[in-house]
Amino acid sequence: MTESEKTDSCELSNQEFSFQLSLRKLAVVTVCLPLVALVICFVGAYIFQQSEIHETHCRVYNVIPSISAVTGISPERYIWRLSIALHVGPRILIASLYYRYYMSLSRYNFITDKFSNLPQLISFLYWLNIVEISSLMGVTYISNQDNYPIHEKIFIIFMVSSLFYMLISLIVFRRTHPNMNPYQYLSYLIKFTLFISSLIFTAGLIIFFMKHRLYCHDLAFSWFALCEYIIASANMGFHVTVFLDFPDNYLLVTNLPKISSKKD
Repeated sequence: MTESEKTDSCELSNQEFSFQLSLRKLAVVTVCLPLVALVICFVGAYIFQQSEIHETHCRVYNVIPSISAVTGISPERYIWRLSIALHVGPRILIASLYYRYYMSLSRYNFITDKFSNLPQLISFLYWLNIVEISSLMGVTYISNQDNYPIHEKIFIIFMVSSLFYMLISLIVFRRTHPNMNPYQYLSYLIKFTLFISSLIFTAGLIIFFMKHRLYCHDLAFSWFALCEYIIASANMGFHVTVFLDFPDNYLLVTNLPKISSKKD
């Protein structure tokens, strides 16, 4: 068989297909889904359903409803649940991406006794992220009006896992990036600032919740709700820093063409 015949006999068994998505866009869309939904729920509930969202067990004066209040009533609950459901897939994908990214850095850059526990720490970080995502789903689909005791416990799990995720993420990021470029340094600085903010306002959230629960102080629940919104914003901001960690990266879906040659 001649070379020209061999060339003619080679054919692509599959047509090439590819799709790419910027991680920047994916991160922004993933955060915008719950953020926009929360704004819609807050505005809609505050304008049309004030009697439902301001009611508390103490029946004291209240001006700022909690996230659970504005996302636990109809029709706002359906908007919120849809946004959380849509954003979970990308969140899990990004969690897996971070896991593989950190593991690659720990394997090739830090083979020393000082960082011997780094792979275990990265695995722990990944599972903390999964717990945080799962508990967010839990507080979304089991509202305070459906089952308050369970909602409250899942909310505590979400808060604890979120704070520990932020802390461990900072430790892992620092260990895997000893010589940071401007993007990485900015990402670390934002992460650190948002973590400290979350700690401060979590303390405030606990204090005002106890004041509301035990002493029924006026506006205590409003201050609790304000802390809750700030913590939620800090959490979203922390996760959106993926666009700084992977500024020029894309998710790629493609099938490589298979070349088959006919036998003589």
